[in-house]
Amino acid sequence: MAIPTIHASCVAFGTLGVLVRGPSAAGKSSFCDRLVETARSRGTFAAWVGDDRVHLEGDGHHVVAHPAGALAGKLEVRGLGILETGFLPSAAVDLVVDLMPLSEIDRLPEASTDRILLEGLLLPRCRLAENRSDEGLRRLRWVLRELFPNRPDYF
Repeated sequence: MAIPTIHASCVAFGTLGVLVRGPSAAGKSSFCDRLVETARSRGTFAAWVGDDRVHLEGDGHHVVAHPAGALAGKLEVRGLGILETGFLPSAAVDLVVDLMPLSEIDRLPEASTDRILLEGLLLPRCRLAENRSDEGLRRLRWVLRELFPNRPDYF
């Protein structure tokens, strides 16, 4: 029996795991690749967990992401194809990022994050504009500073 997966990508950097969701062609892989490469360029540990499809499980304290079996260690780069990459077998998810059309994001929201229920646990979630990796990276940096003020800037 196949383990159920969700349409999302997941990366880990420093001590944080980030699950990135969004529709097809929203830029999930590009955004995650940007997170990993930017964190590494600053000397921070960063790695892929899974691209495009991941399995989630709750252990009562954490939501843990795993790569989808056949896709483990594979990354789609549009125009190049499926590439091999290093990956982690799992990571606890600390933040959910939903990529969506810019028109659906409040310019001046009351809060930078809300909460979403995944695998029986409430996790912080931020909404970023799809296909805007540079702006997403900038906004995510500020969200992480707010959520985790005692952790270093990873990118």
